[in-house]
This record gives sequence, C-alpha cells and structure tokens, in this order.
Amino acid sequence: MSQTGLLSNSLINICKFKPSKVSPFLLRTVLLNRRSSIQPPPYRPNSPPVISSAMFEMGNTKVIAAVYGPREVQNRSQQLNANAFVRCEYTMANFSTGDRMRKPKGDRRSTEISLVIRQTMEECILTNLMPRSQIDIFVQVLQADGGTRSACINAATLALADAGIPMRDLVTSCSAGYLNNTPLLDLNYIEDSAGGADVTLGIMPKLDKVTLLQMDAKLSLDTFENVMQLAIEGCKAVADYIREAGYFVDGGWN
Repeated sequence: MSQTGLLSNSLINICKFKPSKVSPFLLRTVLLNRRSSIQPPPYRPNSPPVISSAMFEMGNTKVIAAVYGPREVQNRSQQLNANAFVRCEYTMANFSTGDRMRKPKGDRRSTEISLVIRQTMEECILTNLMPRSQIDIFVQVLQADGGTRSACINAATLALADAGIPMRDLVTSCSAGYLNNTPLLDLNYIEDSAGGADVTLGIMPKLDKVTLLQMDAKLSLDTFENVMQLAIEGCKAVADYIREAGYFVDGGWN
C-alpha cells in the first residue's frame, strides 16, 4: 500500500475515532520500590523512598513518573537561596518501541525533552515556598506511540500533586497537528511521522496560561489558530478528566 493510502482520512478516522477527539486516558498513582529503574542517582542503600509516582496513558503511549523531594540539595553549587531547584530526567525504556536496541542515556533528544519538562513544571511549582531545597522529577516512557512529551508532563503533574508539592495549578499537555488538510488532536506515531505540522502545548487551565508551546513546521496563521485551539481543548479535556476522576480537587488530591 502506498504511503498516501496509509495516511488517508478514512484510516485516520479509524485510528483516531474522530480527528478532533483526544485518545482515551488512563491515570493512576503507583508504588515504586527500590528495584525500580527510576531511582535518584547516585543510588545508595539509604536513599530516600519515592515520595510519589504516577502512571499516565494516552492512547497507546504509557509513561510513568516519580518525584523525590523536596529534600537537601545534593550539589551545593545548584542551591538557590530564594527557590527550590527543580531537576528532571527523561528516559525511554528499551522495550518502549519496536526497536529493542539499547538507548544511550543522556542523548541529545533525551536532554532536550528533560529541559522542556523541567521548564514546564517550574512554571506551576511554587518554588519560592521551598527555598534551598531540591525536587527531582523522573519520567520514563514504557510504551511510545506519539505524544510522549505530553504524556510525560501529565504524568509529572500527577506525581507532583500526589507528593503534596504546592502548585499554582495543574499543568496539562496535548499535541495537535495538521495532516491531509485536517487538524488532528493527540497524534500517534504514524501521524507524527507523516511530515505534517506538529504542535505540542502545555497550559495551566484554571489560570489560562501557556507553559509550553513547540511547533516543528510552518503553518498559515488561520491554520495555526485552528490547530492551537484544538490543542487547548485537548489540554482542558485532560484537566477535566483528572478532576472528574476525583484525583485532583482545588489544588490537592481527593
């Protein structure tokens, strides 16, 4: 079958149900033990337990996040007198994609996504309430089918809230794109790899503030506004799902 046939509107509708609807969600808090691959480096026998961890699934993408802290800053040169130092590490499990090759730790893509997640979460965390402390956020992709950055941000939000870290608001994220003259929400791997425009958005829905905006292709202004609005609706749908599920009410867990 030709590439054009693979990306026909009919197949997109079958895969996505509707182009303007986000994939089904599944979220839950989970308990990680000391044998978990998500551990604060360097690992020591008396290392602190996981304060909180959470799993978030968007369609076929599955992500787990763990939060340690606030705790004493490990590297004194990184200590901030007026705010907490937020550290983030993003990794992909070797079995997360069809390619089972071992992925090097600290590669360029992982470093970039770690920075994006850290900057996004710093906007919502009330770091001024925890000066001279450190908060570690570890996210790992267990299964990748597009939208991994958004799923990681959503998982990190859940883990931070479960750890009782004070936040201004939830940060929720969703991707949207433009393919075959059709705006699409929550792109999967096939759609993301098709070469169309892809927008990743993160917002604080109650405060109506954007914390993340990335786009990897050019769009006309009218098309960008449509894709942006679709991404905003997706972010708000994630936030509504979290609150309706009873996980997060008025800045805390139910």
